[in-house]
Amino acid sequence: MADFEALEGNKCCAKYSWSVSFGLFLIRVGIGLAFVLVYGYAKITGGPEAWEGIGKAMGTLGITFMPVFWGFMAAFAEFVGGILLILGLFFRPAAFLMFFTMLVATIMKMGGDGGYLSYSHPIELCILFFGLIFTGAGKISLGYAIPALRNRCWR
Repeated sequence: MADFEALEGNKCCAKYSWSVSFGLFLIRVGIGLAFVLVYGYAKITGGPEAWEGIGKAMGTLGITFMPVFWGFMAAFAEFVGGILLILGLFFRPAAFLMFFTMLVATIMKMGGDGGYLSYSHPIELCILFFGLIFTGAGKISLGYAIPALRNRCWR
């Protein structure tokens, strides 16, 4: 197994580190914008009636109480989580909330009649957010730019 600490001073690895951070930046901004503008905004502005319908998805996990709350939390995760993804701030908690939201969406869609095509998109996003929990936001992020936040595990 390679000793990544020893490779930090290597020019190749420094370039690799920058390219990885730039790749993470592109993923963060692209996915974040999609969640803010396409998914999250419509849900967060939908109000209690929309939140109740969204929150009923938790019934697939056996949670049938407070559907308005759960719907709001899903809308919040998608809208505010998308903003935090773009900024690279509180990145891992945002990625976790979005992972959980997509996990519920995947389970709900798997129980339907649509087959694999109905749940392929939420499962892909679920895998993406799960991976992002481990990678972090990268160096091109507010979480890295603010010295007090730089070495925090939730950055």
